[in-house]
Amino acid sequence: MKKVFTEENGCYSFDCTKALWATDEIHQAYSSTEGSLNDVDLVIETEKKIIMMEYKNACISGAAKPEAFQPGADKKINNVVKKFYDSLHYMHLMGKEKPKEFVYVLEYPNGDSVSRRMIRNRLKKKLPFHLQDLVSDKVKLIEKVDVVSINEWNQNEEYGMFPIKLKSEK
Repeated sequence: MKKVFTEENGCYSFDCTKALWATDEIHQAYSSTEGSLNDVDLVIETEKKIIMMEYKNACISGAAKPEAFQPGADKKINNVVKKFYDSLHYMHLMGKEKPKEFVYVLEYPNGDSVSRRMIRNRLKKKLPFHLQDLVSDKVKLIEKVDVVSINEWNQNEEYGMFPIKLKSEK
């Protein structure tokens, strides 16, 4: 099983060698169907949870699809939320039923911890936190949502076990 993944621009890698299981292949599976499902970029399984990661980096020179990085518009927020919801189908079919965290690793010009927190709060309103509280006190679709920079990801005690590195770094 592949354990080191490269983002679409080829600049950064995600080292998941300490993961129980990890994949970036949801897109490939969904593309082979005629449906219009969206997917997260990377899924990482640990002993206790599943981390579903979406990654966008507009700070890379020549970034692919730079319009996808400006997080302010509701349409962009809705697209990110859809990636979480749609990826749940794949996780269920793979038997991955551990608690799930959705982490949006976001780098964009003038991005800071305050703006990422505001984006997190907007995502939280659109993700199924309220729904799961209304319907069940036992079953949860999501435990946590976070929006972090690459540096914040790498410094986090849990996420940092799966470092994001420039490809030129060792």
